[in-house]
Amino acid sequence: MPFINVQDHRLHFSQHLEDPVTPPLPLVLVHGAGGNLYHWPPALRRLPRHDVYALDLPGHGKSEGPGRDRIEAYVNIVRDWAQALDLPPFVLAGHSMGGAIAQTFALMYPEMLKGLILVATGARLRVHPDILEGIRTDMEQVGRMLVDWAYGQKATPEQKRQFIKQFLSVPQETMYGDWAACNLFDVRDRLPEITLPTLIIAGSMDVLTPEKYARYMADRLPQADIALIEGGGHMLMLEQPQLVANAVRGFLDRLRAQ
Repeated sequence: MPFINVQDHRLHFSQHLEDPVTPPLPLVLVHGAGGNLYHWPPALRRLPRHDVYALDLPGHGKSEGPGRDRIEAYVNIVRDWAQALDLPPFVLAGHSMGGAIAQTFALMYPEMLKGLILVATGARLRVHPDILEGIRTDMEQVGRMLVDWAYGQKATPEQKRQFIKQFLSVPQETMYGDWAACNLFDVRDRLPEITLPTLIIAGSMDVLTPEKYARYMADRLPQADIALIEGGGHMLMLEQPQLVANAVRGFLDRLRAQ
């Protein structure tokens, strides 16, 4: 998988180039707090007949550099990365914190986008103070608490074990910065300004970003459709990857047909 220099640090990303259509319609995947590109399953990272990119944000996965503590700072990372690759206007998909990045990107740089896919996220992502404090004092305890909130009824014990392992592998400052950035994020009053075609994907069993968050966005975004994954938790794309991939493929096909 390739690396590219962005803002004086090497960023790691995956690319799957299989778009037979001219002009292309790339799909860019951005992970959530404390995550990495492998939070997007192969069914999405290698979506047939589509060009797909998935990025490790700074301080995550194999990307260098410190994490950020503001959503806008991550937005500018994604912008600079896309410009470094000379991507044409693309569809930006974000999970959880990545969804906050996607919404803010659409407000700051709409001309760079063709559409949005918002997965298990909300227009506001308030974080309980105990989580922020726990990341500072006992990350393992926080990880064990969050794993039960992150997964729905389709999750396997192995997926939960991997979640905790990956959670504890993230540098403490990076993890804290991500959750602090989420806590500050709030674009509820600006949703009507986002006029891009948008697909909202939500899990019916999501505790961290409940279904009502998705419905709130769908009611206020001018061009939004919603796909509800029954039994899906916050990590629904790992729990039920084919259902999520089917929803994404249908959305991209509709965009191309416009």
